[in-house]
Amino acid sequence: MKFAKVVFWMAGIWGFLVITPLYFIFNLIGQKDPPPITHPGFFYGFVGCALAWQVAFCFIATDPARYRPLMLPSVLEKATYAIAIVVLVLESRTRPSDLVFAGTDSLLLILFVLAYFKTRPS
Repeated sequence: MKFAKVVFWMAGIWGFLVITPLYFIFNLIGQKDPPPITHPGFFYGFVGCALAWQVAFCFIATDPARYRPLMLPSVLEKATYAIAIVVLVLESRTRPSDLVFAGTDSLLLILFVLAYFKTRPS
């Protein structure tokens, strides 16, 4: 259970660190990686949803056995982003440097799966 606590705290804290700044760099993203974002509602909706998952990861870390069922949608959350980025890179629709974040999510996905199997149901 200690493994799951560490993994989910690490994921939640990492997520807060990399996602929260997105609220403040909306215009900078369009300047550094054109074209500018044309649908701010989708952008801020994604950021808010991603941030909410970081809260869920921290909840799971407080009592992994109790919140074990939430580990499965956590795996899905990581898989959907990682797979999407790989596909977009293969289609030349995003930069290969974006694979860094897909790799991070892939690593967390693997750790989440391990945590799920190492944690006994409550």
